[in-house]
Order: sequence, then structure tokens, then C-alpha cells
Amino acid sequence: MTKLYSIKVDSPFSAAHNLRGYCGKCEKLHGHNWQVEVELAAEKLNSLAMVCDFKDIKKQLAKVLQKLDHQMLNKLPYFKKNNPTSEKIAEFIFYELKQAIKAKGIMLKLVRVWETASSSATFSEK
Repeated sequence: MTKLYSIKVDSPFSAAHNLRGYCGKCEKLHGHNWQVEVELAAEKLNSLAMVCDFKDIKKQLAKVLQKLDHQMLNKLPYFKKNNPTSEKIAEFIFYELKQAIKAKGIMLKLVRVWETASSSATFSEK
């Protein structure tokens, strides 16, 4: 039996966007206070019996979210070619964060982006 430990951190960011090609209110410029949840996993704990230090992953997540916070997402290079849906925002955060995680044995399991308290999108690799 393989063991798997996981931790989650979350952090907010605020930004504006509009959905291209959408028929409805969301095609117009509007904003959200997104909540981002990140889950990391490891089969083995580090020498302190942790997947990793919460403060380290929060610091890395803050650096990624700084690229999005208080921006018009459609104007950012990634979202000029990708519609800034919650799904694509989660994907963007996932790959940016994955590059930042250098610790051996730690796997980025998923990124979940909450657009509202009742609506979220998740991105992970299979």
C-alpha cells in the first residue's frame, strides 16, 4: 500500500475580465474576488514530518497571484490567446506554480479557483 500525504493552502486575488464569445452578462467587463486553493502531495514527509512548510507554498502562490491581482486578465499575454475562464485561470496558476516548486518528491495535485462561494473550476494533470 502506498501512502500519500497532502496539504492545502488558499489565497484570494481580485481581477476583472470578460469572456469572449459568451452570450450573456459575462461577455461584458466585470470582476471577481477569486479564491484559489492549491493541493500538494508527497509519498514521504520531509525531515520535519511535513509535505512542505505551509509558509513556503503560500509564498510561491502569492508570487503567482501577484501576476493576476488587480489586473484586466484579458490584457495579460496568456489570456490574449486563452479565454479567461475560471478553468483557464486554474490552468495558468497550476503551471506557474509547478515551475516554482523545486522540492524533490512534492507533487502539485490540483489548483481550484472559486469564482463565487458556490462555483469553482479545478485543473490538474492526469
